[in-house]
Amino acid sequence: MAKKKYRLRPEVAAAFSALGILVVVGTICYHYMEGWTWITSLYFVVATLTTVGYGDVHPTNDLVRLFTVFYILIGVSIAVASITVIGSRYLDKRGARFEASRTNGTDKND
Repeated sequence: MAKKKYRLRPEVAAAFSALGILVVVGTICYHYMEGWTWITSLYFVVATLTTVGYGDVHPTNDLVRLFTVFYILIGVSIAVASITVIGSRYLDKRGARFEASRTNGTDKND
């Protein structure tokens, strides 16, 4: 049986890339602007983008707070859009497999 070759759709690749760039840029900016460790910077970025915001780490000066305002507005929007693209692609693929199994008569739920 031949292996099915999986091809990443351009929109999904773009969504993953956007998320990756968003996290990397935020981590670098907070590392240098606040002097935080790389791990603390990454932690803050992920907590911010997921809108969890524990509050244990926070910006300490007005310039970084201003950057954070724009980072939240832009970053959360990009993160939600990216996750929507990735999730809808997954659901479309899953739905197509389900329909194919129903039309082939292999659905065990009938």
